[in-house]
Amino acid sequence: MSIRILLADDHKIVRDGLRALIEKQSGMEVIAEAGDGRSTVQMVQELLPNLVIMDIAMPDMNGIEATRQITATAPNIKIVALSMHSDKRFVAEMLKAGASGYLLKDCAFEELDNAIRAVIANRTYLSPKIADIIIKDYTRLFPKTEFSVFSILTLREREVLQLLAEGKTTKEISSSLNISAKTVETYRKQIMDKLDIHSIAELTKYAVREGLTSLDI
Repeated sequence: MSIRILLADDHKIVRDGLRALIEKQSGMEVIAEAGDGRSTVQMVQELLPNLVIMDIAMPDMNGIEATRQITATAPNIKIVALSMHSDKRFVAEMLKAGASGYLLKDCAFEELDNAIRAVIANRTYLSPKIADIIIKDYTRLFPKTEFSVFSILTLREREVLQLLAEGKTTKEISSSLNISAKTVETYRKQIMDKLDIHSIAELTKYAVREGLTSLDI
């Protein structure tokens, strides 16, 4: 069964170009075109496409609002934003509205093809430039002073904690890290004091939770 696609863009030349490229692909068909957000919402309700390729800057109703209305009433219909805007505000609002993909208009058609197939398979697709923006913004949400195993313990203490959590004995840790058994015991005490955890079982749970090790090892 073909992927039924609706094109939403206020520039006919863009829609014509997309239609020509999409219809050369196997398993895809363009069932309708819209030049503004309001018409897009109406056509989606009438035609129930599998996917909408959505511009953001459109007259009458913008692509963000159109996406919000479509996903509110027909959450199974996938939306891929195809925009000239790489500003994180547009990206964030489009994703919050329910879009499953976001690409820039200067992308190669091969990338759009990949995005269409990804979101139809219930995955999210972001072009590399957009993904980079999202990741940088996401990491800024975390204060540098956030308490975690990486800010509380030194490198050596983390090494000792991992080995303890993996069930290694003091002698084995001593051999692995090329330090004395007494030094291992000192590190263990420092770790327990810093974390206020005083059993190996609880240390193990903490190490797994913080991503230092896995119970599958």
